[in-house]
Amino acid sequence: MTILGISAFYHDSAAALIEDGRIVAAAQEERFTRKKHDSGFPANAVRFCLEYGGTTLNALDAIVFYDKPLLKFERLLETYYAFAPRGLRSFLTAMPVWLKDKLFLKRLLRNELKKLGYDARKPVKLLFPEHHLSHAASAFYPSAFEKAAILTIDGVGEWATASIGLGRGKDITVLKEQHFPHSLGLLYSAFTYFLGFRVNSGEYKLMGLAPYGDPCSPEVERYVELIKTSLVEMKDDGSIWLSQQYFDYATGLRMVHEKKWEALFGLSRRNPEDELNAEHGNLALAIQRVTEEVVLKMAREARRLTNTDNLVLAGGVALNCVANGKLQKAGIFENIFIQPAAGDAGGALGAALAAYHIYFGQKRVIDYQDDALHGSYLGPTFSDLEVELMAKKYKAVYVRYDDFGELCEETARLLASEHVVGWVQGRMEFGPRALGNRSILGDPRSADMQQKLNLKIKYRESFRPFAPSVLADDCADYFDYGGCSPYMLLVHPVRENRRKSLPADYSGLSLRDKLYYQRSDLPAVTHIDFSARLQTVHQTTNPRYWQLIDAFKKRTGCGVLVNTSFNVRGEPIINTPDDAYRCFMRTEMDYLIVGNYWFDKKQQPDWPEKEEWKNEFVLD
Repeated sequence: MTILGISAFYHDSAAALIEDGRIVAAAQEERFTRKKHDSGFPANAVRFCLEYGGTTLNALDAIVFYDKPLLKFERLLETYYAFAPRGLRSFLTAMPVWLKDKLFLKRLLRNELKKLGYDARKPVKLLFPEHHLSHAASAFYPSAFEKAAILTIDGVGEWATASIGLGRGKDITVLKEQHFPHSLGLLYSAFTYFLGFRVNSGEYKLMGLAPYGDPCSPEVERYVELIKTSLVEMKDDGSIWLSQQYFDYATGLRMVHEKKWEALFGLSRRNPEDELNAEHGNLALAIQRVTEEVVLKMAREARRLTNTDNLVLAGGVALNCVANGKLQKAGIFENIFIQPAAGDAGGALGAALAAYHIYFGQKRVIDYQDDALHGSYLGPTFSDLEVELMAKKYKAVYVRYDDFGELCEETARLLASEHVVGWVQGRMEFGPRALGNRSILGDPRSADMQQKLNLKIKYRESFRPFAPSVLADDCADYFDYGGCSPYMLLVHPVRENRRKSLPADYSGLSLRDKLYYQRSDLPAVTHIDFSARLQTVHQTTNPRYWQLIDAFKKRTGCGVLVNTSFNVRGEPIINTPDDAYRCFMRTEMDYLIVGNYWFDKKQQPDWPEKEEWKNEFVLD
């Protein structure tokens, strides 16, 4: 039985293919169109999944869309009615789109599928599970748990903004839901907006900014108290109530009523690209603390309702790896699994799995140890011929290594000399994180590496941290964590013995001065609060990346590399060798390795427009 899952028309469109319950392929549309968070119909992702699975649209047993459009339309109408006469402008903006396309989604989907060869005379079953069921299925079914509590938290699906469920065998039971307009995800997005970042894109920046707040500052406590007393009321079970007088997302065209927020916090809304100061860091820390408190309350309620040792997480808020680390450390559950494509993209996979196990009633088989996602390496790969054709197209100069071990040793030497290396191998990652197949790598011991990567390679804000990739067996040598974190979704502290003492006047330093103070013997991956967003690298799921880090360890004694996604600011992560070479030449990256092919920047022909990307991509 072969099923195609699709998510589209909101943000992060994607497609996923499963065969007899096994995950065959999954990819986000943005990687093909080069439009970040592409919300259009994922034609390229669908085409890839079908080709990789060796099938056609009409040979499928079902095509599954990740939510129910009629329920979502019902929520919009009831919300506008409840808030009337507020929201008229938003209503007049939204309704034509719904009446033209989204309300008649079956017709829209079939029209798009016809362009890919679908024959409507031989119809395939078209299914629509609920949004949060798709999230729940995306996390539970690939996990290695026969029974688990399921916690999904995001902005909003149809009505639900969070849910607690129980997964057992092939069945999922929803036990409790939080409904719109009360949403932890939308609360966090409101602060993303107020602090000058892009909603549905910049939430991870807000999370990265939070540690720059002063944890001992009375201002942070004041902000937390203002949030709890004026914006959000939280219950012991993790449910929340948002005071809608401060928010505009339900019926307006913005997230918040700015003047009310400015009066409440005594702080003007930050404009994008404005300088960040201590107040911004303190407000970011305050909402991060509130978010963590709500997540922990929800998790305790999930434990109470399900009485199980296992938890799985999905939904956009599950990408908050700081909250995930706090949840894991709290010990509420013995085992936690987080879906690596936790946002809407992962809904495509969840929709397909939900159809297979729930609609078709197919048995669930757990014949794997960790999870069924194959390290999340589920996207397209490339051949040697594609690399050579790319090189011919750009007249690129390269060396091909027949011995991959020799290539790893040479790459390790370059990294140890503080060069920056683009590393492209095998199948592309599914989800927002580069996990060693579409990555830019550096030496974590270098005091200058974070600044170099941010300002000369990624061209992004200097405050943003970088993640360490560490050999799985060595994780506890560097960090206060000895478990698995293959998907870079957990934050844990750097070990005490690797930290450096802070100066007495540290709390009074500016944000910029704090940023470049060396805090450990791994300065490039140690965030300002001595934390790090970990990726444990396992030989079983990514033998090539593991071999490179092992070669670096043999040369330097350090089993860690800096790993950041292979893209510049505003660009989706690269997909093809062609994408990789263009990004390589537009930046100050030193070397590029694609498969077994090695490119030295100094040997390449001149690139005509190094700044071209700034016109091509919208800054996120």
